[in-house]
Amino acid sequence: MNPEYFIAKRLVAAKGRKSNISAPIIKIAIAAIAIGMVMMIISVATGIGLQQKIREKVSAFNGHIIISNYDDNESQVSVTPISIDQPFYPKFKSVQGIRHIQAVASKAGIIRTADAFEGIIFKGVGKDYDWESIKEYLVDGGLPQLSEAISPEVLISQYLANRLKLKVGDRFNTFFMKEDNTKLPNLRVFKIAGIYNSGFQEFDAAYIIGDIRHVQRINKWQPDQIGGFEVFVDDFTKIAQRGEAVYQETGSTLDTQTIVEKYYYIFEWLQLFDFNILIILVVMIAVATINMVVALLVLILERTQMIGVLKAIGANNWLVRKVFLYNALYLILRGLFWGNFIGIGLVLIQQYTGIIHLNPESYYVNEAPVYLNWFYIVALNIGTIVVCLLVLLIPSYIITKISPIRAIRFD
Repeated sequence: MNPEYFIAKRLVAAKGRKSNISAPIIKIAIAAIAIGMVMMIISVATGIGLQQKIREKVSAFNGHIIISNYDDNESQVSVTPISIDQPFYPKFKSVQGIRHIQAVASKAGIIRTADAFEGIIFKGVGKDYDWESIKEYLVDGGLPQLSEAISPEVLISQYLANRLKLKVGDRFNTFFMKEDNTKLPNLRVFKIAGIYNSGFQEFDAAYIIGDIRHVQRINKWQPDQIGGFEVFVDDFTKIAQRGEAVYQETGSTLDTQTIVEKYYYIFEWLQLFDFNILIILVVMIAVATINMVVALLVLILERTQMIGVLKAIGANNWLVRKVFLYNALYLILRGLFWGNFIGIGLVLIQQYTGIIHLNPESYYVNEAPVYLNWFYIVALNIGTIVVCLLVLLIPSYIITKISPIRAIRFD
């Protein structure tokens, strides 16, 4: 039999004996732990969710690693072609962790309608293009069908479609400038197969996706000439190592760049979320711990006579301290139960309804993304319990200073 656990259990069950002082303090301590857990769950779920969602969107339009010509071209447009006949294409077998590789080419142009015009980047893709990363952003229509004949179908963003007053099935003129500015631009008539909305303003305001053969013909390239390759890895956390390995395998005339390097300003901003999450966790655990310390001290003061009696019948200091630590653990678990119930509930509501919206110009997403991982939930709960109990060892030391004779006479 565990005597300290038995006594603590009786103390918890003795609700009618709680004083008017301890009852509200205990409730405040439980509420502080519950609120702290809710805040921690939400901050971790939204912080990690936003990081992952933005990474997915950037990689959907660029791949994880970009292979291009070794030149000083800083634009999104393909200028100098490279041969598609490479030892690493169509399967990048020399580097582990490569999921997919695809050939692309880009060309700047202007869409002109009867009422408006917009500058765009036409991203040409082939039959090897991974449409799965784009499918989830489709809001209307379908994907362009790339058959043996050159296809006029394109995928356009909802942002551009709204500004140009276009819909699925409409045709529009697009003008592409020639290298010789004195000559008339190339005209292409495209048909809208589908409309996407990634919520990433930088891409939505620029990209339309269609057949790569349009870029090859406009630039007067050969069928085996492309603008570059997009490489997808199976583990984003190892993108730096995979990028270095790809660089070593691509030869001296080709350059490689990871999306972390290309869009460094986005990923540096994302790293701030890790710091913000850490600050929230520290503050919430500190608040919960302080409230538990106060509650424990009140419980000890309220049970001073009981402490004296236990010591008088032979109980040592550690046994008495464990009685109150068990009692504190019960309060912590109650707070964690309600904190998990409310926190996970709110995250699930956001995950399935998306009721909280964000400004895509500031956060690159239309609604607050969440990531619910049970490992993080369990780690937060265990961490809160361990930290609180370790800190509560300090105030529980006051029990060793209580004299049995004075405690029994204490009123």
